[in-house]
Amino acid sequence: MSDHRTVLVPEGLAGERVDTALARMFGVSRSRAAELVGQGLVHVDGQEVAKSERVHAGSMLEATIPALAPVAVKPEIVEGIGIIHDDDALVVIDKPVGVAVHPSPGWSGPTVVGHLAAAGFRISTSGASERQGIVQRLDVGTSGVMVIAKSESAYSILKNAFRHRTVDKTYHALVQGHPDPFRGTIEAPIARHPKFDHKYAVISGGRHSVTHYETLEAHRFASLLELHLETGRTHQIRVHMQALHHPCVGDPLYGGDPVLAERVGLRRQWLHAVRLGFDHPDSGEYVEYESPYPDDLAHALDVIRGLD
Repeated sequence: MSDHRTVLVPEGLAGERVDTALARMFGVSRSRAAELVGQGLVHVDGQEVAKSERVHAGSMLEATIPALAPVAVKPEIVEGIGIIHDDDALVVIDKPVGVAVHPSPGWSGPTVVGHLAAAGFRISTSGASERQGIVQRLDVGTSGVMVIAKSESAYSILKNAFRHRTVDKTYHALVQGHPDPFRGTIEAPIARHPKFDHKYAVISGGRHSVTHYETLEAHRFASLLELHLETGRTHQIRVHMQALHHPCVGDPLYGGDPVLAERVGLRRQWLHAVRLGFDHPDSGEYVEYESPYPDDLAHALDVIRGLD
């Protein structure tokens, strides 16, 4: 099956490359947009175009987008995944770094849903086949606490809670320098980076994004922050901290200093989902679950403290 879409190019995208405009307007990645152009599935004012051609305001952009084949779940026990809580409605896990939440095109590594399948957990069948039961996601490079729905009613209630921002999501991040003020709110729209398909950036017209932060510890080279997310955009904390000029330690993709990362022994961004709180979908009682720092983050923080 294919999805055929037709839109008029707005003033704000005038002069952009065809693949960039397609990605921005249709919500696909830039690499996917380039593939569609290369396959002759994109027309501007009725004519086939090259991906590097520029679009003009008022032009008619048409695209036929074939549906991607579903990605299969591979049952596989993943070392390091911890079960924090398990009941009939949900399972709360401690996700290690290097594990994706669900399969996706281009990812062949371990996944949370694959681990749960291999471990005999029966989770909700709601959602796409490769991410059934998934009501939230953490980046592959981010560790910490997350919840997966087991029953259909829990999936519906939890999905709605995340959508309406009634879930308390708390992260800790070690960032370079010292944010000024020590406590504040970052409200800046986020969209896919216009030049790098694998990145996101603060961009006018992007999706509304809000991050609250508070400094827990201030050290010579870095600060430990507690962050609360109102919204849940991809790479939100990493993008917002880079925009504040205080990127996460160990995050070269978003401006982190590789020399400092090497000094503290980090091979990924210092970012951890420490706490998750919500109304339990069965009892309605407020519950809260926590995850301690994994060894690599705890070690890096100790090194930073020792450099004062």
